[in-house]
Amino acid sequence: MPKTEVILFAEEDGTSPLVEWLDGLQSKAQDKCIVRIERLAEMGHELRRPEADYLRDGIYELRAALQGIQYRMLYFFHGEQAVISHGLIKQREVPPKEIDLAIKRKVRFETNPLKHTYER
Repeated sequence: MPKTEVILFAEEDGTSPLVEWLDGLQSKAQDKCIVRIERLAEMGHELRRPEADYLRDGIYELRAALQGIQYRMLYFFHGEQAVISHGLIKQREVPPKEIDLAIKRKVRFETNPLKHTYER
């Protein structure tokens, strides 16, 4: 299975919501999330629970947990690329407004992939 290219979504100003979210987490939580991103790159569409799950409308979640805290990173596929929209800390479920935000970003990305690809 070829590696999947993982892209981080970028806003119009060039910032990545995921990078900003990760920067606010403790280092062990960051490490767990990065491992999930690496697994997404390795497995792509084949990644399943408990590491990832399908939510709705083309939006998936990467799943990580540390000390009872549930970390989620929402992503979608664009061809063979996986595009990570943003991250959040989940309570009982991923709030519908967070999925809706990822859907809006998916539409924006599909309209102009280069403009919405984060450059490290």
